[in-house]
Amino acid sequence: MKTITNKVSGIILALIIAIPAWLLGNTFPIIGSPVLGILFGMVLAFWKRPSCFNEGITYTAKKLLQYSIILMGFGMNLFNVFKVGKQTILLMTFTLTAAFITAYIVGKLLKINGKTATLIGVGSSICGGSAIAATAPVINANEQEVAHSISTIFLFNAIAAFLFPFLGHLFGMSNQCFGLWAGTAVNDTSSVVAAGYSYSNAAGNLAVIVKLTRTLAIVPITLVLAIYTSKKEAKNKEESYSLSKIFPWFVLGFVAASVISTFIPLPAVFTTFLSQAGKFIIVMAMVSVGLNTNIIKLVKNGLSPILLGFTCWVVLALTSLGVQHFIMGIF
Repeated sequence: MKTITNKVSGIILALIIAIPAWLLGNTFPIIGSPVLGILFGMVLAFWKRPSCFNEGITYTAKKLLQYSIILMGFGMNLFNVFKVGKQTILLMTFTLTAAFITAYIVGKLLKINGKTATLIGVGSSICGGSAIAATAPVINANEQEVAHSISTIFLFNAIAAFLFPFLGHLFGMSNQCFGLWAGTAVNDTSSVVAAGYSYSNAAGNLAVIVKLTRTLAIVPITLVLAIYTSKKEAKNKEESYSLSKIFPWFVLGFVAASVISTFIPLPAVFTTFLSQAGKFIIVMAMVSVGLNTNIIKLVKNGLSPILLGFTCWVVLALTSLGVQHFIMGIF
């Protein structure tokens, strides 16, 4: 009960801020509620809020976001998931490889700590803060290394939510092209859904499916890093690592919701309500991400990690578009 009470204030704060972002986003759909949620959160991040809000804000940005993705599964068709999955295998192979090679080479050139470079590479290529949180204990990263990596990823998450829809419209991308681009080139799930649904509902639906498929890469990559680290550091050989702690279980919830929506004839009003509730909770999560984004602190932490994150981000975006254009013939 005490744990729940500690979270309530932060969740309520995110809820209150999300309401005007939701209403304004519906009034001005070209901007989008998720983007406004980030913006409102970033503005209020300069307010030195009481510590009682922190746990709930973090919970909203992480856990409630996962629950929102599950709810959005009720608005999906599983046959479309399978179809998109086939398209994303090639994209993910190229984008993941490009991001990791870039993180390794540029990290060496900038003389960035190897663990920090690894965390930024994983965060950029897979799913942002979630991937960093899953990878950090495996490679024995300290708090400073984790802070540099997560703050860097958060910065480009916020930028992507604003920049990607603008570039998509500027270059006249189709919903399919933009959905694949956002799903493979934007770091964190929260920013993927922000950018995707700010562009269009169709692009948002596709981007979420692509992103969830991409999230599964956490499992093999983290396991490989665990094996590599255990061999490199003899002291870790006796430590066990639980797969259940790193597996993105909310993906299974999303699939279950999609199965129900696809094969069980539920009332359209019911499934629409659940998917809309998911979208609103996403706005709450975006508010929380904005509240945890401190641009001034990022600059003080050093420019090298930011430069590495920027380089990985650009390479990832260009690789995704390049594969779509030269190999898939979409863009």
